[in-house]
Amino acid sequence: MSINVLLIGSGGREHTLAWGIAKSPLLKKLYTAPGNPGTESLGENVNLDVSDHAAVLDFVRSNDIDLTVIGPEQPLVEGIADVLENAGHKVFGPKQQAAMLEGSKEFAKDFMARNAIPTAAYKVFDQDNFDEAAEYIKSQNSYPVVLKADGLAGGKGVLIPESEEEAMNALTELKSGSLSDAASRLVIEEFMVGEEASVFAICDGDSYKIIGNAQDHKRAGGGDTGLNTGGMGAYSPAPIVTEKLLERTEIEIIKPTIDGMKAEGYPYTGFLYVGLMITEEGPKVVEYNCRFGDPECQVIIPSLQTDLLEVLIACTEGKLSESEITFDDQYRCTVVLASGGYPQAYEKGKEITGVDEADALIFHAGTRSEDGKLLTNGGRVLNVVGSGSTLKEAIDASYASVEKITFDKMYYRRDIGAKGLKRIG
Repeated sequence: MSINVLLIGSGGREHTLAWGIAKSPLLKKLYTAPGNPGTESLGENVNLDVSDHAAVLDFVRSNDIDLTVIGPEQPLVEGIADVLENAGHKVFGPKQQAAMLEGSKEFAKDFMARNAIPTAAYKVFDQDNFDEAAEYIKSQNSYPVVLKADGLAGGKGVLIPESEEEAMNALTELKSGSLSDAASRLVIEEFMVGEEASVFAICDGDSYKIIGNAQDHKRAGGGDTGLNTGGMGAYSPAPIVTEKLLERTEIEIIKPTIDGMKAEGYPYTGFLYVGLMITEEGPKVVEYNCRFGDPECQVIIPSLQTDLLEVLIACTEGKLSESEITFDDQYRCTVVLASGGYPQAYEKGKEITGVDEADALIFHAGTRSEDGKLLTNGGRVLNVVGSGSTLKEAIDASYASVEKITFDKMYYRRDIGAKGLKRIG
C-alpha cells in the first residue's frame, strides 16, 4: 500500500508531524497546506486556504488524497473533518462537535461536570453580563482568580489576575480588547495550586493509547514570568508525571473523557491533549486541546519508534487497539526561538543563520524562504530539539545548538527544563 497524505497546518507541530509521516514506507506523496520551509523539504507545500472547505475538498478529490491529517485547532473547530468525512474521505482529527472540548471552555467544563472528571470549580457569564461577573469575583474575595475566554484565542485567552484591580482590568480587556470575540462568554475558575504537565493520547473514537507526557513553558519570561504565549519550550518525559500519577490520570480523566464523548454521541478521533494541574488532591484538568500540543509534539513524536502514518491510518479505521506503539528511552528538550517582542508586536523578515550548523533537530514554525535566504515570519520562529539519555543531556544538547543560530532580536528562555532538573535532584 502506498498513499497520498494532505497535512493541514504551518507551524512547528506540523513540521514535526510531516517529519514523522515522511519516514513511513507507506507514504507515496505528502502535501502540506500551507506548510513552511521545513515541510517543503519533506513533500510539496500547497497554497490552499484551509478555511475554504470547498477548496480543501476539491484538492483532496483532485489529488487522490487517501488521508488528511489536521494539525491546528481552528480548522477542526470550524468543522473541516466533518466536511471531508461526509464526502467519504479519511481524516485524522476530531469532528466539529468533539473538537468543542477545545473550541468552548464552557462545553469542556460542563462535559467534565457531567462525567465527574476532576477540574476546578467554575461559573460562566455572558459578555453582556460582565457586571455580574465582577460582582461574583468580588464576592469570592480570593486571589488569584482564573478568567478564560470561552472561544479560541491562540493560547492567549487565559488571564490570572492577582488582585481586584487586575481582575476588573482583565474584564475590560476581555469585553472590549483583542480577546473580545473569543470572550463572548467567560468562564471564571478557582485558582488551582500545583504544577502543570500535559498527557497525550491518540484515539480512534472507541479506544485510546497514551503516547507521552511533557511539561510546557507558557510564560514568555524566565522563571515563569511575563505574558502567556503559545509555548516557549518543552521537555519530555516530565519527572512530575510518575507511573502512579499517570495511572490516576488514565483512570480518572482520559478513560472517562473518551467513554463520555462516545456515550454523548460524538466519539473522539485524533490526538487528545490533556493539560493537568498536579494538586495535593491529585491530577485535575486545566484544559483540553483537540490536537497535539505545540511545542510538546516536537519532543514526543521524535521518540516514536512505531510508524506514525501506520498508527494514523489505524485510527481512521477504528483499529487502534490492534496497533502496538513503542518509544525510545531518550529525554528530549525543545527551546523555542522567538521574535523579539513576542507575544506582543514583533517584526518579520529577519534573516536566520546557523540552522545548518546546529547538531539537533530543527523544526520550523514562523519561517519563510526568499531568494535563497531563510527569514522570520512569525512570533515563534524555530524549535531546537536536543536529546539525551538524561534530561540534563537533552537540555544541554538543545542549548548548544541554540547558540549556533542567530537572527536580529532573537529571544528565547534560558531555563527550559529547569523545573524537571530540580525534581530529579
